[in-house]
Amino acid sequence: MAVPKRKTSPSRRGMRRAHDALGSVMVSEDQTTGSIKRPHHVSPDGFYRGRQVTTDRVNI
Repeated sequence: MAVPKRKTSPSRRGMRRAHDALGSVMVSEDQTTGSIKRPHHVSPDGFYRGRQVTTDRVNI
């Protein structure tokens, strides 16, 4: 079984984890209602790219 020979220092551990942080959430404006929504997602009123795709209201 592979076992590390030395303890990983906090600095080296932090450098390895430097790219693991979550980015901010991107938002865009809906074409039909002007409400804020996530890109490539259906808006709360059921519209996607200017046309209605669902009749249900989506709870966000």
